[in-house]
Amino acid sequence: MTRSVYVVGVGVTKFAKPGTIGDYPEFGKQAVQEALVDAGVEYAVVQQAVCAYIAGDSTSGQRVLYQVGMTGIPIYNINNGGATGGSGLYLAKQLVEGGIIDVALVLGFEKMSFGALKTATLTDRASPYDIHVEKVLGLLKDAQPGVPMTALAFGNAGIEHMKKYGTTELHFAKIAAKNYRHASKNPKAYNSRECTVEEILSSRKIHGPLTKLQCCPTNDGASAAILMSHDAVVRYGLQRKAVEIIGMEMATDTPDVFENPTFMKITGTDMTRLAATRLYKKTGISPKQIDVVELHDCFSCNELISYELLQLCEEGQGGKFVDAGANTYGGQVVVNPSGGLIAKGHPLSATGVAQCAELCWQLRGEAGDRQVKGARIGLQHNLGLGGAAVVALYRKGFADHSVQAKL
Repeated sequence: MTRSVYVVGVGVTKFAKPGTIGDYPEFGKQAVQEALVDAGVEYAVVQQAVCAYIAGDSTSGQRVLYQVGMTGIPIYNINNGGATGGSGLYLAKQLVEGGIIDVALVLGFEKMSFGALKTATLTDRASPYDIHVEKVLGLLKDAQPGVPMTALAFGNAGIEHMKKYGTTELHFAKIAAKNYRHASKNPKAYNSRECTVEEILSSRKIHGPLTKLQCCPTNDGASAAILMSHDAVVRYGLQRKAVEIIGMEMATDTPDVFENPTFMKITGTDMTRLAATRLYKKTGISPKQIDVVELHDCFSCNELISYELLQLCEEGQGGKFVDAGANTYGGQVVVNPSGGLIAKGHPLSATGVAQCAELCWQLRGEAGDRQVKGARIGLQHNLGLGGAAVVALYRKGFADHSVQAKL
């Protein structure tokens, strides 16, 4: 029998330019300490920890956590691409849900380098992305010198959507402007300056519809979350803090990605759709009941495409969804109130756990100037090429769980 799992404490550092906030042991420790203070518990209650990072050596998690406490607990170090943070949450949830432990810590952190992400760091072996890169290059009609591979893939996914559904560059720019506007109210965000649609469209062209201000930056930063079972929440008196993870699904690529490749499939549409469909079926929650969303807007076009995959709107209706203002305050659902990856920043493995933190603050009513009024159901979407997609639903725990569909 599975058990309910709750997030009881979260911590997020400010996301910053690489090299400007110290080394990963420092800001990793800060995130963990913030989560412990938020939960009001000591590190000694943590029974197992999952540490999520990409740019680091094999036991970097221990390097961070030994500063907080050396209690001899199991510490796992994981890497799952851009979905590493969400994958850490997924693993920790299973540990608690399955009755193996009652208290888990998830830490996501990243100390990154300036510039575009590299698809591989080792030259003496196959890249984990080599087949995906081969498919991207095979779909291209012209050589694209100097364009980062991720921008190439996602930019062309945006072009595909434009050709298929009539989406425009303006729709993508509006999404970026919305996220900068949201981030201006987030003290943890990397970019706190609002950007106009005109400024976004006139910024340096990267590829296709994407300009520089529509691409997520590389950042340093960390985030942490403490997960507990129902019994542990009661034991430590954390009912008022607890946010329930209603459900969480992870999906990976299906054969169709390689057998019938398109840019949208290569950039994870099938994974996201599959994870979301499974999640709604298992939880009985409808997309219409969702109030607030933190999704993986690594590029503005991916946010729009994800609206449809997560069933926030009908397929092909993402542009109309944007034009109606349905993705922000006063609309159907508030997407990326934190500012998202584009404006809040994207320290790869910290992103998934930071999404969880933002949803917890929103559902507790603790999000300050960016609070979504009456938020009761939150959705998280964390994506990694190569590939993995994690989609989760949250609600305030130990409260009235009778959620009515929005009219």
